[in-house]
Parts: sequence; structure tokens; C-alpha cells
Amino acid sequence: MDLDRFSDDTPADDAPGDGTVCAVATQPDTFERCRRGFYPAPRSYERTRKSFEYMAFYRTAPVSAITHYAHVENRVVQDRGEPGPMSEADWEATIDPFSEERRVVVFEFGELIPLDSPVENDGTGLRGAWYCTIADLRTAGTLSALAKRADT
Repeated sequence: MDLDRFSDDTPADDAPGDGTVCAVATQPDTFERCRRGFYPAPRSYERTRKSFEYMAFYRTAPVSAITHYAHVENRVVQDRGEPGPMSEADWEATIDPFSEERRVVVFEFGELIPLDSPVENDGTGLRGAWYCTIADLRTAGTLSALAKRADT
């Protein structure tokens, strides 16, 4: 389990409740890149065209919960082999297992903010992108409860 929320130097969970969120699933390799300040998505994914202020991260392992969110500061279009936020190793770890696309949108953000109470997986999981608010993340204890509030 992540202990970020117990650290003294962790950013405060103080985003406005009506802040718009795109919640996405992240495997360990992708979540480590989120910790470094970016999340890539193939350009064909709808989330690359939707408007939202924050991204929230459902971690498939080791916790199976939405544990963090971050304010989206920038979106960068990057083609494979061109300079940008992603290295070739980033492409291999985060895009190649899921898509053959050669163009991504890289969402850039600052520090990840741990939720005081993670949104636990109660058997439904999170696939694709779910759209909700910060308040929804804070009050939904489970993914089933979040699914009732979110646009999935």
C-alpha cells in the first residue's frame, strides 16, 4: 500500500470539489511515469480530446484502487521518434503493450496528490476513462459507488 498520504511533505488534497477529473487505469510502469509528471495516451483515445482539469489514477497493482490525482498543466502531442516528454523506453513500456499508434498526447502535471481515502476496487475495476469530479473521488469509497456518479 502507498504511504504517500501519511508523509509530511505530500501536497494537500485541496482541489476544488467541482474540479473535473478523468480517471484512468495505470499499470505499475505507467504509474511510475505519473510520479515523474506525465501520462501518455494514444491520440485515438477519446480522453485526448475531452476537457478536464485533473487526472486520477487507478492502480491495477499493487493496490487495485484510485490512490492519487494531479492537476493537468499541459498536453503535448508527440510522434514516436520525435523529441518530447517520452523516451523510447517510455514508449516501449507504456504504449507498445496496448497500441500500435505512433502519436500520443502526453498529459503533464506536477506532484501527485494522494487521496485521503483511496477509491477501492470492489470487483468492478476501471476500464477506459471515467469522468467525474474531485468531490466524487473524495466521497466514493468504492469503484462501484464512483461508477454511479461518473460518466463511464
